[in-house]
Amino acid sequence: MQIILYLSVALIAVAFLVLVIFLSKTLKTLQETLSSVSDTLKGVENQLDGVTRETTLLLQKTNALADDIQQKSQSINSVVDAVKEVGETVSNFNGTLKNITTTVDKKVEESKEKVSQIIQWSHIFLELKEKWQERKELKNEAYETDKRKIHSY
Repeated sequence: MQIILYLSVALIAVAFLVLVIFLSKTLKTLQETLSSVSDTLKGVENQLDGVTRETTLLLQKTNALADDIQQKSQSINSVVDAVKEVGETVSNFNGTLKNITTTVDKKVEESKEKVSQIIQWSHIFLELKEKWQERKELKNEAYETDKRKIHSY
């Protein structure tokens, strides 16, 4: 009866030791994975900082352009108000101003679309870079695994 008790205790100790070994390996692998993810996120953060700075500069230029257009539009409006009663000449002048305003509005709309496209392309680029880094990490992990297998023989 005592032998069964001692054998049971020994079996429990061996099982606990195996459990501890497997948990240790699992936690070590998890730590390496989290470290790799952390490094990847740092790289993405740096890239996003660059994109954010460039986008900020682009928005500042767009705002400056909008302010300039607004000032010019106000100047044109004051000229139109001052010359309103001149007749046919003023009529032709108003037509010209309408064409200029339409062209300026189109240019502003085109600028908005270009900014939107730049942002979309930057998101696509970041996704492609992340996928490339994931593949590289998987290849490195496979290489390390093969290397460990070779050394174990």
